[in-house]
Amino acid sequence: MRSFRRSPRVPVLKSATTLTILLALTAPLAAQPVVTKTYSYFSIGGKTAEDLDAELERRGPLTRHTGARHPGATEIKFGGEVSYVERGGRCSIGAVKVTVRTHIILPRWRNRGAASGTLASIWDALSADIKRHEERHAEIARTHARTLEARLLAIRPARDCDILEKRVGEISREAIDSHDREQVRFDAVESKNFDSRIMRVLKNRGVSAQ
Repeated sequence: MRSFRRSPRVPVLKSATTLTILLALTAPLAAQPVVTKTYSYFSIGGKTAEDLDAELERRGPLTRHTGARHPGATEIKFGGEVSYVERGGRCSIGAVKVTVRTHIILPRWRNRGAASGTLASIWDALSADIKRHEERHAEIARTHARTLEARLLAIRPARDCDILEKRVGEISREAIDSHDREQVRFDAVESKNFDSRIMRVLKNRGVSAQ
């Protein structure tokens, strides 16, 4: 998948997400989901729209999910812990902690300060949209972490902890599958609407696409 799609004289970015999903639910603790978010940047050069296109294709993060480079990416890792309490011949969920770590990778254009007004405005619109897109991926992950924790805490007691442990695994897999599907749907909608969205942003900024 190319980093840019071409409209007349206007480069249009596509972004993607990397989903690195890891769920290991085993021993004690409980709380709201523990959410962390970090950022890193890759540098690009270039003095024209064509240069930026080539630089993003050459330097953008390479994701295993698509096997291609992208102008931005979000790495997501789920984890957590569950404790079990045996009392009166029954086993119940004791404590639950779900964690989600997101790492957002964004481009940084070295020549932004020396760019012409029009090209600089186009870049600003595009880079802002990349960031908004990746932030939304992170928010989707946080929402699913909260849902997963609530579902685990709601598991009813069983006659032994093996049954509960199996149920924890089932719910965890269901949650990750649901998360993955929503991320894919989000990318599909964003890709379909990208041209019109960026053109609208440029128009609002008073930038001519011609």
